[in-house]
Amino acid sequence: MRFFRISFYLIGFLSFIIWSLDAVYVFFYGKPILVHSYFRKKTLTFQQKTILKEQVKFYKKLSTERQNHFEHRLVDFIDTYQFIGRGGYVITNETKVIIGSVYVMMTFGMRKYLTTVFDKIVVYPSQFRSKAHNRNHKGEFNFRYKTIVFSWEDFISGIAIENDNLNLGVHEFTHTLSFHGKISKDYSAKVFNKMHQEILKYIKTPENAKKIKSKNYFRKYAYTNSLEFMAVMMEYFFESPIEFQERFPELYFKVVKMINYKSFSDLK
Repeated sequence: MRFFRISFYLIGFLSFIIWSLDAVYVFFYGKPILVHSYFRKKTLTFQQKTILKEQVKFYKKLSTERQNHFEHRLVDFIDTYQFIGRGGYVITNETKVIIGSVYVMMTFGMRKYLTTVFDKIVVYPSQFRSKAHNRNHKGEFNFRYKTIVFSWEDFISGIAIENDNLNLGVHEFTHTLSFHGKISKDYSAKVFNKMHQEILKYIKTPENAKKIKSKNYFRKYAYTNSLEFMAVMMEYFFESPIEFQERFPELYFKVVKMINYKSFSDLK
């Protein structure tokens, strides 16, 4: 009994030490010490892995070890969120793998990669009538109902055309991560939110706002509001990173830090 009590206190003490070191590391370096650490890695089904290998270019660029990490997170994503087909759309393994892969790609540098700001993913075959806004949408995120909605046609188009800076999945998932950053206590979320605020402060500075608009780089929808600017900017970050870095290096490196992109920067 005494042995178990001492072990319990020892584990608690070691956990506190690790938590403290992690907090210090995050403070100085802006990222957690450990990003990928799994007791037991989960694996996809044969069909799911085949889809991943054939259709997800981000995954194919990863090392074998990081591919295993990617697969583990993708299984977690698929198991965590409910997929619902609407308007005649039937959910398939392809639907789950492709949608999940975009989210995993975006959060691959974060330690806590799943979020509670949504629990349902609704998929329509094409554009749908939004009940919240009473107009046709390609995608939307409803925080109140914890639902993210996609037009499959537009989701796939955003992935197939790699350099048009239009990526529906990246756009809508950025909205979810913006909310996640505000409410989560995880260090990765805190870093995301901190850099999110820094980016907003940067683009609202009159001098920077003028420079950004004068270059006529981001599409007009980015200037709808600050959240839409963030979502559009992330599309450009993943679709044309080299050009984005050349035009706005300061913004680019803020995004790098925001999602801890350096942890897989060997993809460049």
